[in-house]
Amino acid sequence: MAQKQWTAVDRYITDLLVENDPVLEDALRDSAAAGLPPIHVSPSQGKLLQLLALTKGARSILEIGTLGGYSTIWLARGLPSDGRLVSLEADPKHADVARSNISRAGLSGMVEVITGRALDTLPRLAAESRGPFDLIFIDADKPGYPDYFTWAVKLSRRGTVIIADNVVRKGAVIDAASTDPLIRGIRRMNDLVAKEPRVSATTVQTVGVKGYDGFMIAVVTAGQ
Repeated sequence: MAQKQWTAVDRYITDLLVENDPVLEDALRDSAAAGLPPIHVSPSQGKLLQLLALTKGARSILEIGTLGGYSTIWLARGLPSDGRLVSLEADPKHADVARSNISRAGLSGMVEVITGRALDTLPRLAAESRGPFDLIFIDADKPGYPDYFTWAVKLSRRGTVIIADNVVRKGAVIDAASTDPLIRGIRRMNDLVAKEPRVSATTVQTVGVKGYDGFMIAVVTAGQ
């Protein structure tokens, strides 16, 4: 009953506040046709990402985990015309689908999708002085979250907003004895966040068409 109600409310919110957008619908359609897993953010969550980018006044965004580019498009639409977004994707097939979707959205000029393991590409970004970024969105493999958060802080400045998605996992995150690598990865990240003096953070639980989950949001409060 709860899931049915969450879904109904989410659809009501989406119908009321999220404009029908053929570009985004096509991105989801082509992602599904290519066999990508349906683990993209929901429309209302995508709108939230865009609003956070706008609220922050972000000019540069780093996304760790591109999938089919759905969240990438939402984030890029929160940038000014001369803004830039770098998205990291380990799977070449996913990256190709994302580039096609991003091109159709008219955003290729400001979005760069880099293919390769994030733990290989993040050090390159740092070495090339591609940071600091104003907003960083982490939505990739959960065992990698501790390392991704560590790199996010390295590629930040004071005031940078760091968001990590899917961190509640239907409440399983509270199980300290879990052997699930996804849960263990999230818990290790949470421990790092709690001990990191340069950030202030909280986690917000969410319900909706994607079920019961949540996201962490952190603000870097001290510079490197």
